[in-house]
Amino acid sequence: MGKLTLYGFDPSPPVRAVKLTLAALQLPYEYVVVNLLNKEQMSEEYLKKNPQHTIPLLEDGEARIWDSHAIICYLVSKYGKDDSLYPKDLLQRAVVDQRLHFESGVVFANSLRALTKLVLFMGVKEVPKERIDAFIEVYDFMEAFLVDHDYVAGDHLTIADFSLISTISSAVAYVEIDSTKWKKLSAWIKRMEELPYYSENSNGAQQFIAKIKSTPFTVAA
Repeated sequence: MGKLTLYGFDPSPPVRAVKLTLAALQLPYEYVVVNLLNKEQMSEEYLKKNPQHTIPLLEDGEARIWDSHAIICYLVSKYGKDDSLYPKDLLQRAVVDQRLHFESGVVFANSLRALTKLVLFMGVKEVPKERIDAFIEVYDFMEAFLVDHDYVAGDHLTIADFSLISTISSAVAYVEIDSTKWKKLSAWIKRMEELPYYSENSNGAQQFIAKIKSTPFTVAA
């Protein structure tokens, strides 16, 4: 096993998805902070490692991988003691992959990142209502995924849960989750919070929420 080094920033949901995976696999690694608010990802040194200047970035010996979904699939495939977190069965894996794509395109890119870019990085003081509505749609989708299952891709924990909890636990900075409306989603969150290594997500999520809550903005009617 080569030396694992993770480059990241705890408020970032994708980074926390990787940290949850590393913790679940009980893999030791070095953690290097790349502060996005200080634009450290744009440094010459970091751009040589990742020209796309995103976090997280994983180094495994001489190999470099970025994008949280690629990283967590790689980690389980290479280091997992079994395939429970990322099943080898093609149908089960397809469901996990679908949930990962859902997190990437719908939950993170179209919902969380889209609004955070406006509020935190562009200084927009009034955001369109559809940016808020996007979170409600996400919560509705999550409720549907969980109707017959305890976890988002079936009856046991997978990397899809790690990916989605990192973003959903950050989304509450914008739209709180009403446990009477989204009962299955709320129960799933509590289930995830019971993981012995959940602090790998909760600490950074709290930092993200605090930053958003301290940034004033309103929602257009």
